[in-house]
Amino acid sequence: MELFVHIRVVMGIILSLSVARLLAGVARIVQHPGRKPVYWVHLAWALSLFLSLIHLWWWESRLAHVVDWSFLRYLFVVCYITLYYFLCALLFPEQMDEYRDFRDYFDSRRAWFFGGLALVYALDVFDTLLKGRGYLLGFGTEYILRNCVYIALCLLAARTRQARFHAVFAVANLLYQVSWILRVYEVLG
Repeated sequence: MELFVHIRVVMGIILSLSVARLLAGVARIVQHPGRKPVYWVHLAWALSLFLSLIHLWWWESRLAHVVDWSFLRYLFVVCYITLYYFLCALLFPEQMDEYRDFRDYFDSRRAWFFGGLALVYALDVFDTLLKGRGYLLGFGTEYILRNCVYIALCLLAARTRQARFHAVFAVANLLYQVSWILRVYEVLG
């Protein structure tokens, strides 16, 4: 348990930096609304990442039940969570001087963002399995199917510039994400 407390602190630091990166990015938009026009799809993915980070913080509490920690397991969890920071940094770069607006920026970095997001969904299965096979199986087939569909959609999103696809994907993702969180944690049940 003492080792998990240490691991939880490291995870908390990385997740906190990720949330801070998102909040700072949104705050910059509010502080300088005329600097670069916003793109609602970009903001939808920022909101999605915020929900994912809050959900992940809760989800990772199950790691307290892992009794046989090793450096490789610790490294995996840290790398997995660090990938979220990478995605947050991609959504809100330090500067955007070479881009017309957030849509131009988002389109230019979509392969990196959605490639990273696909990797998150792939690693999520291993992270869940780390908490126990029974824990993974407790989510039923929807969990594995969800992750496979997300990986496929993210890989498609990385390749296409179709604005309609990106708009539908962003909205459908948010609706499903909220539904999943509410159903998994029995708020609706």
